[in-house]
This record gives sequence, structure tokens and C-alpha cells, in this order.
Amino acid sequence: MKTLTRKWRRSPDDQFSLPTKDDPSLDDSRPIDTQEQEEMVRSFESSVAQQSLFWRSVFAVFLLCFIAFLVYSIFQQASSPWELRFHAYFMDDVDSWMIISSDWIAVLACSMTLFGLVRNSTHHRRWLWYSFYTSIPLAMFWLYYMLRMPRFRWDVLWLPVGPLSGAGICLYVDHLLTESSEEVRKLRAYMYAYKAN
Repeated sequence: MKTLTRKWRRSPDDQFSLPTKDDPSLDDSRPIDTQEQEEMVRSFESSVAQQSLFWRSVFAVFLLCFIAFLVYSIFQQASSPWELRFHAYFMDDVDSWMIISSDWIAVLACSMTLFGLVRNSTHHRRWLWYSFYTSIPLAMFWLYYMLRMPRFRWDVLWLPVGPLSGAGICLYVDHLLTESSEEVRKLRAYMYAYKAN
């Protein structure tokens, strides 16, 4: 093993040599000057901003698709009631207008989630919480009528869980993205003044 280490250190190609303390380019204790610190923090800030925009856009597209599906569902229930299978399960227990109203409430909740997710303000998280709290009575409504069915239908579980989980997941994503931007802000606050000797 010692022979191999000696050969590795003596190799003419420096890319395969082991790092040593004598190499000044690998010295971590060397202070970074102000310009380098600023460049590093700016690169972190731009990276966090790009990632935030990407993930907010991804979840916004999912929410838009779900909203479009709910609007289609409302249109179908209004034009030809009980044609959709997931609404037909509730034909005996619920009036058509209640189904349409609950779907509109789901659209409202998802729209509030979407608004809170893409809005760049200090109060954007309020919209996510409003959506979450709006989804709770909606989930209770659907679960109540699902439990009244003779047989529990797992294929319509998305009715109570959809808007609620959408708001919850978007709250979690927003929390993670806010936390990472806070870390970059802390890094900017920890910048020090470099004094060359």
C-alpha cells in the first residue's frame, strides 16, 4: 500500500496526485476576498431563484391541469347530470347542484393555492393557508357522502383529498423554497471584510 501511495504521489500527471497541505490552491483556511464572496453569494442567489421559479412553475402547471379537469367536470355535471362515473356514485344521496357547488369550491381552493404559489409578495403564504382551510370542509363533505355509500369507493378518494393535498404539498414546497432563500440571506449577512496583509 505504501508503494502504491509513493507511485501515486510521484506520477507526472498531477490530476492523479493526492492533495497535500503544501498546495496553496487547496487551502481551505485562506480567506476569500470581498469580490469572491460577492460572486459566490450572487451565484447562490441566482441558483435559488431559478430553482424556486422552476418548482413553483411545475406545481402551478399541475394545479392548472387539476382546475381544468374540475371545470370540465362541472360542465359535464351541468349539461348531462350523472354521466361521469365519479359523480354517478352519489346519484341517490346528493343533488346535482350540490355536486356542482362542491366542484366550484374545489376550483376556488385550487385557484387560491395557485395564486399563493406564483405570487411574489410577503403575504403569499396566507393564500396557501386560506386554500388549505377551504379544502377541509370540502373534504369533510365528500367523506361524509363516501362513507354513506354501501361500499367504500377508493377510486373517488381524490374528491376529498385532491384540493386538500394540493394545498398541503404546495405549502410544503413553499416552505422548502423559502427556507433555502433564507439560508442564502444568512450567507450574505455572514460576509466579512477581507483585509490583505
